[in-house]
Amino acid sequence: MNAISHSGIREAIRARIVAGEWKLGELIPGEADFAEEYGCSRTTVNRALQALADEGIVERKRKGGTRVRPLPLPPAQLRIPLLREQVEESGAGYRCEIRERKLASVPADLRGRLKLGRGDRAVYLETLHLADDRPFAFETRWVNLATVPEFEHAEFGDLSANEWLVRRVPFTRGEVAISASAATADVAAILGATEGAALFTMERTTWLDDRPVTAMTLIYAAGYRLEFTI
Repeated sequence: MNAISHSGIREAIRARIVAGEWKLGELIPGEADFAEEYGCSRTTVNRALQALADEGIVERKRKGGTRVRPLPLPPAQLRIPLLREQVEESGAGYRCEIRERKLASVPADLRGRLKLGRGDRAVYLETLHLADDRPFAFETRWVNLATVPEFEHAEFGDLSANEWLVRRVPFTRGEVAISASAATADVAAILGATEGAALFTMERTTWLDDRPVTAMTLIYAAGYRLEFTI
């Protein structure tokens, strides 16, 4: 039987990271462990892990092992936690439902943010995030296929689209706008709110270097409170 190649090991480890086998920032097995598991040399594993490090999927430190790359945390800047983290830290169980997913033309007001022209298409998603099966937040998102072509046919498993993107395409910078928006009839029905109620709303655009990755709007259910440290 032919030994597995370093590229095969790279893709196998990548798939396990995307599937959430290890959390962001978590130490993954060492070269000797992977070599034994895949029946190959440590040199082959080293090449695979270095390729993942070059892609920004993992980070490696001498004598410190290899970790799944955590979210970028620039000094003195706000870290916005994943929705799963927010829900689970409150003691509730997290779940998400994709209500709509399609390939569509990007609205005029988003073309500039995503560097797309008239008629260019992107993936559009609507996702409901739940805490103990109660509405927590409603998300609309556009993903630029010029930056993340594999997103079009991606399978998320139990991950949200945001978690999938963070694991697959760690962003290098982002812009965030926070406001209160009046709940439309549709949003009010989804979140169990009163139509016209002021709901905490976050708009975010992220980039990988100079390439736009995604633009999203997140509307939280009534009573949401954002807490963070600086």
